[in-house]
Amino acid sequence: MAAIDPAALAAALDVHGLIARGCVDLDPAEAPVGIDGRPAACVLLVGHAGGAVWPHFSRWRGVRPSSLANPLDAWSREVLDGVAGQFGAKAVFPSDRPYLPFQQWAMRAEGLKPSPLGILMHPEYGLWHAYRGALLFGEPLAAVFAIHDDGARAPVHLCDACAAKPCLKACPVAAHSIESFDYAGCVDHVRSPGGGDCRSFGCLDRNACPFGAQHRYSAEQQAFHMAAFAGL
Repeated sequence: MAAIDPAALAAALDVHGLIARGCVDLDPAEAPVGIDGRPAACVLLVGHAGGAVWPHFSRWRGVRPSSLANPLDAWSREVLDGVAGQFGAKAVFPSDRPYLPFQQWAMRAEGLKPSPLGILMHPEYGLWHAYRGALLFGEPLAAVFAIHDDGARAPVHLCDACAAKPCLKACPVAAHSIESFDYAGCVDHVRSPGGGDCRSFGCLDRNACPFGAQHRYSAEQQAFHMAAFAGL
């Protein structure tokens, strides 16, 4: 197999507002099946930081039927399947069944830990980032995609240093706690007449977090995600 050029792959992702988030070499016993039918040797996580992906997705969505189900997943598949084909990889996604361990891969690749909301806390982007999929390769590439050096992979967990925990205090129905998330209570509120702010501006708890605020998604993007979450 020809050597993978990280710069070329980064450029192929960048035209869609996506970035390589981190790479993990896998043992055969833990690896999903790769493009050649054998266990993959590594997984390269792909996602976005802040709202960089939104204009690209919005343009794509604007020329698709408004009735298209799960449009962001459909866009992600179309884009990453194309990139995978260019680089001899197999694209996999968080919605695939059986579910793949995306969060565990992300914590290993980037040294991140969950916030009280369950979203991984990033030292620069805060809660304003996501993983859209991953590329499986047939050879170990963690050293090639050295996205994080040894000194940057285990940052101080910002949530540990945050005594105030405003992310647990903004929700009108106290859906989030350290111990659990009241999914049903959250959805009921979002769908109710009193959930207008949540529908228009996104999760109030997430917006209350002070970290990475400059990367916060736009109100339009947050409203889209909230509508998808609540089935609106």
